[in-house]
Amino acid sequence: MALVTRMGVEYPVVIFSKSTCSMSHSVKTLICSFGANPIVYEIDEHQDGKKMEKELKALGREPSVPAVFIGEELVGGANEVFSLHLEGKLVPLLKNANAIWV
Repeated sequence: MALVTRMGVEYPVVIFSKSTCSMSHSVKTLICSFGANPIVYEIDEHQDGKKMEKELKALGREPSVPAVFIGEELVGGANEVFSLHLEGKLVPLLKNANAIWV
């Protein structure tokens, strides 16, 4: 799990995604709509993608993507991110991670 965990804490917002996943696209669009500039790893296009997917599953991500790290913490997938948004907690989380400023 060292690869995913290390990559997940390098930037304020990191999203592990697949280029063909509609839920991944929706999560990326939502987070970018607040002005955040997430680092996105498309695991189906990355040379270490198979290893990343295996590590994400070991972290309890099923399906493995999207997997979102905010402020060095694994927030979860689409359900968790959309729930945070509906509860009004996503923007403060992004602010605390210094991913957005306003």
